[in-house]
Amino acid sequence: MRIRVGNMEDVPAVLALYDRAVEWLVASGRSGQWGSEPWSTKPKSIERVRRFARSGEMRVAEHDGEVVGAMRLGAAPQTIPPAGEPDLFLEALVIDRRVAGLGVGKALLDQARAEAAERGIDLLRVQCWAGGDQGLVRYYERAGFVQSGRIKSAAFGGWEGAILSQRLQHSDRKAGCGARD
Repeated sequence: MRIRVGNMEDVPAVLALYDRAVEWLVASGRSGQWGSEPWSTKPKSIERVRRFARSGEMRVAEHDGEVVGAMRLGAAPQTIPPAGEPDLFLEALVIDRRVAGLGVGKALLDQARAEAAERGIDLLRVQCWAGGDQGLVRYYERAGFVQSGRIKSAAFGGWEGAILSQRLQHSDRKAGCGARD
């Protein structure tokens, strides 16, 4: 598996990942996370992924030459309360369900930890959907994050989210993961 900085050429593949994720979430009764419409049909979602790519903040995971995961890694969005210290923020993590179990999510999280360490940042934060069965919150907790806040967005129909944080250890500073272009 290879993790690299995503670019504009990756936008169609990343939108397809979100489309498949939305389809799976809707079939699982979890349309509250990303809605029920494919991202590739929503201008705001398309522009969001393009912005991630243009900014250099998009990371993609490749397996056998195919994009199988993505995330945005950078400053916290303005809608997120400040951490009070330097942090690296990840959002919009998406994994292709067809490769579930291959460790794509872990590889992307490891990349985020490694980049935080390279920048001398000790705090990694993420926002995720906190509705439904709390499965996504538990996923991040199993990965070593702890809940540090909640948010609610009236703009997205009362979308409820959790902010989770992970304090990086000094050993994380020595670890690198993946290759970046």
